[in-house]
Amino acid sequence: MKLNATKIPIRVGSKYIAVLNEKRAHFLDLHAGDRIILKKKGQKPLRALLDITENSELKETEVGLYEDTWSKLKTKYGDDIEIAVAEKPISTTYIKKKLNGERLTTTELNEIIKDVVAEDLSDLEVAYFVSACYIHGLSDRETADLTRSIVNNGNKLKFKNKVVADKHCIGGVPGNRTTMIIIPIIAAAGILMPKTSSRAITSPSGTADTMEVLANILNQAPKLTKIANKVGGFITWGGGVDLASADDKMIRARHPLSLDPQGMLLASIMAKKFSVGSTHVLIDIPIGPQVKIKTKKEGRILKRRFETLGKNLGMKVKVIFTNGDQPVGRGIGPSLEAMDVMKVLKNEEDAPSSLREKSIKMAGILLELTGKAKFGRGSSMARKILKSGKAYDKMMEIIKAQGAKRTKLRPGNFSKIIRAGKDGKIIEVNNKLIAHIARTAGAPKDQEAGVYIHKRLGEKVKKGEPLYTIYADIEERIEYTKQYPLNKAFIIKK
Repeated sequence: MKLNATKIPIRVGSKYIAVLNEKRAHFLDLHAGDRIILKKKGQKPLRALLDITENSELKETEVGLYEDTWSKLKTKYGDDIEIAVAEKPISTTYIKKKLNGERLTTTELNEIIKDVVAEDLSDLEVAYFVSACYIHGLSDRETADLTRSIVNNGNKLKFKNKVVADKHCIGGVPGNRTTMIIIPIIAAAGILMPKTSSRAITSPSGTADTMEVLANILNQAPKLTKIANKVGGFITWGGGVDLASADDKMIRARHPLSLDPQGMLLASIMAKKFSVGSTHVLIDIPIGPQVKIKTKKEGRILKRRFETLGKNLGMKVKVIFTNGDQPVGRGIGPSLEAMDVMKVLKNEEDAPSSLREKSIKMAGILLELTGKAKFGRGSSMARKILKSGKAYDKMMEIIKAQGAKRTKLRPGNFSKIIRAGKDGKIIEVNNKLIAHIARTAGAPKDQEAGVYIHKRLGEKVKKGEPLYTIYADIEERIEYTKQYPLNKAFIIKK
């Protein structure tokens, strides 16, 4: 059936959507969410998802096209668009199979991922796949197959280097910006370390958000390859390079309920490493009551699976457990975290020692893992590189190569100091509450917003001493933070 095209001024960004009048849809026995084929003379047929409207402004003789669909078909008002019913992708059968608790084959997993990338699956169908993996889990073989499928259905960066280093932190600890110190240390040692990082989803800042304060993080794949070959590494946003794009789409489905199916989490992390050709990978698993991994028992299970997956993918993987009881650096929020990073790299006296020492330890492990340093000598080599200023120089090379942004870093214009209510010792730091406060202050969208930590776990404090400062660029946001029990971020015992 042919209908006249009319534009609907809505853009969704990725999926192609067409709209029919309710009566026309009923006549064709079509329902919202069905797939249809749109055919326009001179253009390739386009698969689209159907929406239905009761609005009488869309006539029975018309088909409404969202802006993305309109542009793809190079449509003009009144063009004839032929509509045909499209069959559901075969991958929906495989999703149902997983919902029934069955194992999926290599081919079946690849078909699902191929359709996720091609936008041939609806958001609901992707959510069902995520749910099935959450309920029934993924075997080691399924996890390896899923990882390869994510990589093979996205872009890849290729380097001639035999050794390509990488690292990843499972997350949950505020101010954990070790990546931005480790990479310049490793690159200064002559080892290639290209890093694709994520933006914050529920945290006050991701590595990409913090790096964006200093440099452009939206470079395309060809330029990134040149940057890495020239300066030895980069720190960029993975979503801007279309590496492992299927994973980004599945993360969106996982986000509303914070679902982290273990096999999918493993595939998500390792696909990003595999897509940049990583050969030696360090995985940081923070353990603590308020982070993703609560106990060492959980950590050991995850450690085994990371090592098994790495072996299946031909990577050397080292997993370490770190303390997740409190923020790593003092700054929480993009600009505040960038200030911490640069203080460490510049060897400034007031640089946060916790961030410096964790970064040195992890860089040292990578130097040993890659064979650059002898066993037990990695940390001393990393410290020497940092103290010499070579790591700072390398970071400036990376920033310049990616496209430098600001030179002066500052916190937000408005602030509120939270002070100790009594004398005593800090026995607990509430990571989640601190993260919520920083986000309410405006982070990561407002780069200068966030929280700056003055005291650490185990320190003695006197009544009235500053515990932390909240920064915001909008005064109202300081007021918004009062919805939280601000005095409960630090638990003090006499």
